[in-house]
Order: sequence, then structure tokens, then C-alpha cells
Amino acid sequence: PRTPAERLEAGLMQSRRIMVIPFGSVGDVHPFVGVALALQRRGHDVSVMANLHFEPLLDRVGLRLVPIGTAEEYRTVLEHPDLWHPRRGFRVLAGELQRHGARTLRLLQSPAGAGAPLLVAPGAVFGARIAHEALGFPLVTMHLQPTSLVSAYDTAVPHAQLRSINRWPVPLKHCFLAAVDWLSDRALAPSANALRSNLGLAPVRHILREWWHSPQRVIGLFPDWYAPVQPDWPPQTRLTGFPMPDEADAAPMPSLDAWLSEADAAGDRPVVFVAGSNNLQASGFFRAAAEACRRLGRRGLLLTRFVEQVPSRLPPGVRHVEYAPFARVLPLAAAMVHHGGIGTAAQAMRAGCPQLVMPIAFDQPDNAARLERLGVARTLPPAAFTGRNAAREVEALLGSDAVAHACRTAARRFAGVDPVTRTCELIEAAWPDG
Repeated sequence: PRTPAERLEAGLMQSRRIMVIPFGSVGDVHPFVGVALALQRRGHDVSVMANLHFEPLLDRVGLRLVPIGTAEEYRTVLEHPDLWHPRRGFRVLAGELQRHGARTLRLLQSPAGAGAPLLVAPGAVFGARIAHEALGFPLVTMHLQPTSLVSAYDTAVPHAQLRSINRWPVPLKHCFLAAVDWLSDRALAPSANALRSNLGLAPVRHILREWWHSPQRVIGLFPDWYAPVQPDWPPQTRLTGFPMPDEADAAPMPSLDAWLSEADAAGDRPVVFVAGSNNLQASGFFRAAAEACRRLGRRGLLLTRFVEQVPSRLPPGVRHVEYAPFARVLPLAAAMVHHGGIGTAAQAMRAGCPQLVMPIAFDQPDNAARLERLGVARTLPPAAFTGRNAAREVEALLGSDAVAHACRTAARRFAGVDPVTRTCELIEAAWPDG
């Protein structure tokens, strides 16, 4: 039988309207934009419902924007003092989910959402899940990280202090997950059910455990060697792999390229430091980064758009750049030190680069634990992330033959795979006649 792409090319399947609705920061939005662009190249009529902050990106790649929220509102969330707190950050997120859900529903009921397009969204976009049920929109839920899928078997690490959770007996994990389910429903169910009530839908429970997954199709944008499908995940779940951006449109950076080439030729590859594309609370991280490079006597590259976070005086051989594509930098880096975002972790694995992770909140503790299990990383909690400790951990990474072998093994797993094409095929197959 022909694949959806072959059927589309042969004229046996119509080009369809698709609305892609990402949610979150740059690292959350870019993979959805990459999939949207691939769907457009396959002949579909694709729009992206996103905050106006992302308008320049969508204009550059040629995707239609359906605006939801202003750039000022986006910045206000980034500047919230609790956003990166391990516990209070969830409450900040819950408030944004309520506002975003209501706006999503309004837009899907407006002319911009007319014509029953297929929706592609993460579980956090409650408006898409409700529109599927109340308005008949086909829906594909696309998760960037394993933490979006609850399991009592390979349980996602919810906090750095619970790294031992997968050594607990399964009955104990069931009790813990029941408590998490109850707490998350207290935070999220009122807003979801208020939106549902407006459309005559009955209230729901178990928001994160069950409800936020599409009954049609759930796609995990990570490979099974990173997080295998679990027996208690939704049966409609399929894994495709990390959707790595090609960054082909990145502007030339001759000064940085020359610096990296010089470092490579001298056998003094830099340690790269990044604390998250939208982290406005990383001054301490970059102070420790500069001190770690001084102690190591190595070059360092500090990546952040927020120059106020960078020490005014940097040690010799350490430089700051507001942005540089990972695909260009990491193959010439000695190690990567970062916050534990899944996109950053995937880029470092593809480059075969050892990683030191300082996880803070959200999916970061779980990603750190998975990277350690793969043997490609070590972890430092934020309270212990000092220049002295970071230097010690980086030195241990660079001196380990086992870590070097694990990094080479991980890098080989990226060869010859095309997660974005497979993702597009699964999306196309989600139409009732797909």
C-alpha cells in the first residue's frame, strides 16, 4: 500500500488544511515550526497559531501566522520571578494554560479556524483538545518530551530530589502518581472544565494522566532508545525521534567560525554554556561558567541573548555570543553545559558532545536522569552549581573513556533517520479517510 505522501503525490489524497498550535518558549516552538514547514512542503495548507513574538521566524520560513497573544505578553511571562522555580513555576504555567486555551477556542470558532482543519498541538493546548471533542476537529497531540506521558514503569523524574523514583516498587509509584494526578487536577481541571462547560461538555478528571492526549493519535518527538513506549501509555502513541532543525538559514558568523576553527586546530576546543533560550534568571549560571573556564584553563563560549546576565569581565579565552546555531558550534566543542532542555540535549548527543546538566524545573530533571543513564552526561543541582564544582565535573567528563564511547554511540543513532517525515506521515494518516 502507498504511504500518505505517495498518495498525495499521485493525487489520491487531497491537500488538507492543518493548524499547528505550539505552546511555550523558543525551544518548544521551533520543533513544531519544523514539522509545519515539512507539512507545507508536502503540499498541505498549513497555518501556525502562535504568539506574535514568533512572527519574524514564521515570516522567514514562509509559514502563515494566526496570532494568539502579543509579544509584550510573552515577555511578561518570561520575566515572572517564579517561572523557573521547581514548584511555583507550575502555577505560573497553569495560569497561562487557562488564558491560552480560551484564546485558542475563540480563534478556532472564528473565520481563521473555519473549515475544520486538522489540529497539531501539544497536550498543554487545552483549546485544541476541547475543539476536537466539541467542534469535531481532527487532532494529533505531539509531545516533545517523555514527561508528558505518565507511567508507573519507567516513571519520569519529576524533581532532582526524586532521582531514585525508578528504584521504588511499582505499588509505591502508583501511590505517588495518584497524588501527583490529584494535585495537577486541582491546578488544571478548573480552567479546562470552565472552557468545556461553555460548550456544553461534561467535566473531566485526570488531565495530565489521560485527558490531554488526543484519542486519535499521540506522537512522541523522541526516539525509543531515549524513552521506550511504556505499557501504560496511551495505545495510540507512536514515537518518531528528535526533530532536529537543519539551521540552513542561519546567518554566517565569520568571527565565531574563525575562533572555533582556531581553537580546534590548537587542540583547545571550548566548553559551551547555555541556560535556556528564554531564561532571564541565569546570571549566577554564567558567573559560574566563567569561573569554571578560568579554573580549567580552557576556552569557553557563553550563549545568551540577555547580555546583562554575562559578567562584565571574562577570563582570557572566554567569549559571549548572543546566538549561534548548535549544529555549527557543538561539533567543535569539548563539552556542553546546559539546563537540561530536551532540544539542547538532543543537539549535543547528535554532535557526540559530553554534557554537564544543571536541571531546574519542568522536564529538565527527567532529561538529566535519562542522559546520565545513557552515559553521556553528569548532573549538578542548581544549589551546587559553582565554578569549582562545574570545573570538576567537566574535567571528569573529558577524562572519561566511558563517556567518550557513550557519546559516539549516541551520535551514531542519529545517522540515517528521518523523524520529521515519519511525523508528517502519522499526521496525514490521522484524517478519517487518511
